[in-house]
Amino acid sequence: MTEPSLALTARLNTSAADSRRGLVRVHPEVLAALSLREWDAISLTGARTVTSVVARASDDVPPGTLLLDDITFSNLGVRENTQVIVGPVTVYGASKVTVSGSSAAVSAVADAALRRALLGKIVSVGDAVALLPRDLGPDLAASEATQSMARALGITWTNELLTVTATEPAGPVSVQTNTAVVWASSSPVEHSRNASPPVERSRDALPPVERSRDASPPVERSRDASPPVERSRDALPPLPVAELVGVDSQTARLTEWLSVTLDSPDILAALGAQPRLGVLVTGPSGVGKATVVRSVCADRPFVEIDGPTTGALVAESRRAAVSSAVARLRAQGPGVLLITDVDALLPVDADPVSTLILDDLRSAIGSGTVALVATSADATKADPRLREPDLCDRSLTIGLPDAPLRAKLLAAILRSVPVDGELDFDDVAAHTPGFVAADLAAVVRDAALRAAARAAETSEEPALRTSDLTEALAVVRPASRLESPDVALGSITLDDVGDMVETRQALTEAVLWPLQHPDTFTRLGVDPPRGVLLYGPPGCGKTFVVRALAASGRLSVHTVKGAELLDKWVGASERAVRDLFTRARESAPSLIFLDEVDALAPRRGGSTDSGVADRVVAALLTELDGVEPLSDVVVLGATNRPDLIDPALLRPGRLERLVFVPPPNAAARADILRASSRNVPLAEIDLDALATDLDGYSAADCSALLREAALAAMRRDIEAATVTSADLDVARAAVRPSLDPDQVAELEAYAERRRS
Repeated sequence: MTEPSLALTARLNTSAADSRRGLVRVHPEVLAALSLREWDAISLTGARTVTSVVARASDDVPPGTLLLDDITFSNLGVRENTQVIVGPVTVYGASKVTVSGSSAAVSAVADAALRRALLGKIVSVGDAVALLPRDLGPDLAASEATQSMARALGITWTNELLTVTATEPAGPVSVQTNTAVVWASSSPVEHSRNASPPVERSRDALPPVERSRDASPPVERSRDASPPVERSRDALPPLPVAELVGVDSQTARLTEWLSVTLDSPDILAALGAQPRLGVLVTGPSGVGKATVVRSVCADRPFVEIDGPTTGALVAESRRAAVSSAVARLRAQGPGVLLITDVDALLPVDADPVSTLILDDLRSAIGSGTVALVATSADATKADPRLREPDLCDRSLTIGLPDAPLRAKLLAAILRSVPVDGELDFDDVAAHTPGFVAADLAAVVRDAALRAAARAAETSEEPALRTSDLTEALAVVRPASRLESPDVALGSITLDDVGDMVETRQALTEAVLWPLQHPDTFTRLGVDPPRGVLLYGPPGCGKTFVVRALAASGRLSVHTVKGAELLDKWVGASERAVRDLFTRARESAPSLIFLDEVDALAPRRGGSTDSGVADRVVAALLTELDGVEPLSDVVVLGATNRPDLIDPALLRPGRLERLVFVPPPNAAARADILRASSRNVPLAEIDLDALATDLDGYSAADCSALLREAALAAMRRDIEAATVTSADLDVARAAVRPSLDPDQVAELEAYAERRRS
């Protein structure tokens, strides 16, 4: 059974009592919906998956809000107001936790004091964690730990940050009173006291990563504070253009435009054209838009405005920031004004100050001494006046990198990193669909932590392996999939699906062949299948095969359950459908899984919901077979009521392959029992004979039978080591077959009509 999950909006917890203590707070209704108690463990999925301790928020906090401290924001790799997927998770007590920290902390804090500081916290490899004890919750008296830290490090001890480099066992663990918490034996790494500790890299190894994707949430600024005008480039010099990967045409065009406009304005004037330039650079977040601009403009006067930070100021300060930047450039001579994430500074819902800012920008570039370059991950969220002819009349697009380009980006990131053997960049790139340069840099960071932990244990020279990169993929999620819940994977493949021959073949042809043999489809002059509909009785493995596809790691999986896209507000449901397919295109090759699609796309004309369902069906049809091509995206639907789906959705070019998933026969039930009992100690039980007696049991029923048998063994003897046939007899009395013979007969008749 899939664990429940919710999408909540992350907000900064301003409470000093919760600061840096590894706690997240949610509304009591969220705790009830997730079947959680206060102080349980909770899984948070942003750019990374993080596990923390959940506590109850006050009743005045909206139910859809998730309160996080700054360290949890950093560990998640998201900004404030980002959607985070939350759900329950099981954690185990740690036998050992290894951490690294500053030289002052390593020399001053003993292991016993370190354990008291981390007691009750839940950590994973790669997490940043503070020395502030979790002095909230049951049985956590932290006065001794607090006094110990204050004596050891002085008044600045609350700012110390550590990095978890290894845990035993692996995975998220809880620090217990018997946990050994030790310092890493390797030389400590100095960390910033107010940010998550990044892995040090040389400038040559840096990818074209967009620096506007900061992990920490924006800081509240005083209304009287001076506005941030320009971002310093001293700490991180721009990369040479020759070192940028996969953006040759974009850099060439931007270089040409700047050269003609700023260096040779007389030529344009002689040709009757005004020497002015405004460029809007678009592309997915983290793809390297701002990095490209900084590199091209490295030898020119340059001022950069951070859109989100400046956009958070009051109206007068926002305009003052832009005016100051323009004045500075005019004083220096012809130069470039870069506004990153311009949609945050000039949103589509414009206020009066936006008009004044646009007038200032229009005047600046009209003078010929200032070239405006703005970046945005979604240009539709920016003020449309920005695209007028006298402002940003030119555009550049930096697209999502494909697998060969991702391999080149990895090679560039790891150019000067010591490695153990030859790294298989192609294999890692094949398993990172939807990843941009910033996501790949996050993968390298997690892999480096694993390599550092291994080197500390073996006293060897630190070196990166391919296995470190592949293991990091289980933790890091690309920005293109942040708003989609993860699919529970496990170690399953299509070969584990049992005897569902037709199902496996249909999915192989529709999903895997276009990825593995695109040249064959091109050679034969046909397009791959656009969509597949799996239908069959409940509990017979329709969702299981999607998990098997996702486990291959070669495509992004975006899941939608039932009527999640339906919204009472006019236009909201259609926008949700468009956003779903936009995310799928941005992370291609990808799979969109519409579970219980009959609730999402019922027959039109028969609904009583003011036409919401009809509009959703129309939006789905438009996306599946509309003007905009659906390239490298496959749609997979699952239902047990195919007769309720709108017929237009089932024609060729849409969900054109209809595959019946029948109830398992005796042989399939035996395979299911063997797969489900891999970790169950059975005492000489003939699974083939048992499967023969389970007529009418679905795949889910077979798994539930073994689970109930294990519980029966525990009731018989809490120290039981095996599950006996008597326990299975007890379980069979409790777990009855759930398949409805009438429903199975109707579905088989529907399948027969489709075949004939």
